[in-house]
Amino acid sequence: MATITDGKKVFRKQGTCSRTFFYLFDRHFEEMKTIEERASDSLAGGIMQRGYQCGMLWGSALAIGAEAYRRCDDLDQAMRVAVRATQNVMASFSEREKTINCRDITHCDFSNKWSFAKYFFSGRFLHCFKMAQEWAPDAIEAALEGLESKESVTEKDVVPSQSSMNCASLVAQKMGASEEEMVMVAGFAGGLGLSGGGCGALSAAIWMRSLDWCRENEEKSSFKNPAAVKTLEAFDEATRGRILCSELTVESFETFDEHAEFVRQGGCDSLIEALASFDK
Repeated sequence: MATITDGKKVFRKQGTCSRTFFYLFDRHFEEMKTIEERASDSLAGGIMQRGYQCGMLWGSALAIGAEAYRRCDDLDQAMRVAVRATQNVMASFSEREKTINCRDITHCDFSNKWSFAKYFFSGRFLHCFKMAQEWAPDAIEAALEGLESKESVTEKDVVPSQSSMNCASLVAQKMGASEEEMVMVAGFAGGLGLSGGGCGALSAAIWMRSLDWCRENEEKSSFKNPAAVKTLEAFDEATRGRILCSELTVESFETFDEHAEFVRQGGCDSLIEALASFDK
């Protein structure tokens, strides 16, 4: 079992749930990615405080993807392992919280100043700090179990020619991502771990634009940076405010291959193109 004795302290220093868990995972893997961690601030509060999947999960998924890239022999295998390990962490989170969504946990609408004030002054925010201390070791163990599954992902599992391409990795690729960055966002696929929640392609695009912004703005938090805000605005316009993968695709992905086939057949093509190419 991973040992974490300073989770609350780390949260106070890092400032957001997403960056905190990205940092805690990176520290365990002994591979720090300071700029990439800072770029994950924009996913806090359930994707720029929209209340969807908890930022702890988005941050964890990015660190898991980086570790999958380091451990695996090829891109296909790494993407599959990243999704599997992300699903393990989500299951652990859901078992503890009975939900994966930020708003269900915080009972807060961050866009409403009164709701935010209640969240803060009621002490509800302390629950998130407690999770950084108490759940983080379980999260890391769940991720390690998924990462070790790479031994079971063999050539027979992989269909030739981009079989493991997914919505999140594809939008990242179109935005100029490296292979490592493509694997880092792979766990976002299908609404994070194929769960059908807040759009994984959107979160990948937000993170990629935040990453560029962080490279140009040293030391600053990427939380609600202009590039991320414009990405979300463009997405809202393209989808008429819909954000759930299950609503956008009208699909339920039981396996990675089902999602990969959906993407190969052009699923969400127009949305992916819009996210990757709009004038920021």
